[in-house]
Amino acid sequence: MRRTLSIVLAFTFILSLSAQEVKNDDSSLNRSKSYVHMLHTDVTRFDEAINPDAWILVGDVRFRRDSMYMYCDSAHYYQKVNSFQAFGNVRMEQGDTLFLYGDYLDFDGNTNLARVRNNVRLIDKNTVLTTDSLDFDRNINLGYFFDNGTLSDDESTLKSYYGQYNVNTKEAFFKKNVALEHPDFRMLSDTLLYNTDSKIATILGPTNMYSNESEVYSERGRYNTSERLAYLLDRSVIHNDNKDVTADSIYYDVQRGYSEVFGNIVYNDTINRNMLTGEYAYLNEIVDSAFVTGRAVVTDYSQRDSLFMHADTIWAVSYNLDTDSLYRQVKAYHKVSAWGKNVQAICDSLVFDSRDSCMTMYNDPIIWNENVQLLGETVKVYMDTASIDWVHVINQTLYAEPVDSIDYNQVKGQEMKFYFTGGKLKEMEVVGSVEVIFYPVDESDGSFVGMNTTTAGRLVAYLSNGQVDKMFVPKDAKGVFYPMGQRPPEERFLSNFAWFDHLRPKSKEDIFNWRGKGSDMQLKVIRRENIPLPTLDRFKNKKK
Repeated sequence: MRRTLSIVLAFTFILSLSAQEVKNDDSSLNRSKSYVHMLHTDVTRFDEAINPDAWILVGDVRFRRDSMYMYCDSAHYYQKVNSFQAFGNVRMEQGDTLFLYGDYLDFDGNTNLARVRNNVRLIDKNTVLTTDSLDFDRNINLGYFFDNGTLSDDESTLKSYYGQYNVNTKEAFFKKNVALEHPDFRMLSDTLLYNTDSKIATILGPTNMYSNESEVYSERGRYNTSERLAYLLDRSVIHNDNKDVTADSIYYDVQRGYSEVFGNIVYNDTINRNMLTGEYAYLNEIVDSAFVTGRAVVTDYSQRDSLFMHADTIWAVSYNLDTDSLYRQVKAYHKVSAWGKNVQAICDSLVFDSRDSCMTMYNDPIIWNENVQLLGETVKVYMDTASIDWVHVINQTLYAEPVDSIDYNQVKGQEMKFYFTGGKLKEMEVVGSVEVIFYPVDESDGSFVGMNTTTAGRLVAYLSNGQVDKMFVPKDAKGVFYPMGQRPPEERFLSNFAWFDHLRPKSKEDIFNWRGKGSDMQLKVIRRENIPLPTLDRFKNKKK
């Protein structure tokens, strides 16, 4: 009796399907859009012991809902609730571009939601999503997984613990342990959005990118993986060959090897031990150069005490003389102002060359060290591994140091050389038309004994605590000594004397406050023929 009932019910079910298909052919009825249609099965049976609410379909089972066709080896079909469960070789097809495969499918025709499990593959043209558990919402064509998945297109492979892929927008949203693999780079992220059409990865959380050219860290931005163009925000960082750049926003062309950087820039060179900061920078990895403007500052921390230097524009570039020789130049122009613990300086422009560790200052340069002021047409500052080694002042030179509130030791000449120890001025050599005003001190009570004026061809002096301690001139030097109470007012200052302490930077923050000389106080560069100047024998072995 039970077997007869099953046969009758199966026959009734087949007749109802046939009737339903006929109704679906009637274009005046639109109810077919909301129904799952069973199109074919080799065997249909009903078994209350296995599943009293389902028709059991076996062999070449086919379903359709709207434009989606679904295939499997066997299924449990729940006609009353418009759903089915599919087993074995599950395949869903929509047109000729979207395919979904798995071992098991639970499809709800009312919600239009497909739950596919085990060996899942979603194929959308050249995009393939593989996972073990995928839910696919056909209303918005969105598939999402929650137990590790991999998305691959013709360029990249994207992996994560949780992810979504939208067939309509071609956007993949991946979260937790995200890894994007590309032949040219690798990205590791917390949260990433990737479009398989545009090939743009949108960074939504902490992300590191590694390539042969550089390493990048960002928490917000976009990266075109095909053209290799990055737009990075929120204090992103690029690390390249021992150099780091951090900024509010970065445009980075990886293939062409350059970047434009904006806002609160910090460009750190750990090899040369200097740092550039500013508001705008153009960086070129190919020629290893950095161009910085907008409160531009170079900080040199290669010495014992850091030196901070500001200019309107700072440009640092590396050069290769041959395969084994590399040197670096830093150029600063205009309104250059520098501050360090032991030395301060201003000028219009300067160039630092790593080949001889020389910083050449142009156009009214002035240097201060403790109480000493040095100036001339051109100033060359040579550095050693600890601090300033020696300074070369050329043409219209002036050395000045205050001895009290109104008087100064003063020296002028064609050329001056100053030698430092531990960042402090210790020796001075002057050659060519030397003129001196010097106040000797009574060693017994420290008072000044008078004012000594001298003219000579050369001079050597030794300093202590920022003041001249001893001075030597040739025997043919000419001089006049005046007691303190008998000094002629017209003899108290050299013809080119000026005291510019009000222009001196007072701190590393003060380097942005350019004061500068007035037009009536600027040196007028005099063109001269290159005539060798005499040098004292004791300085022959010094650096030139």
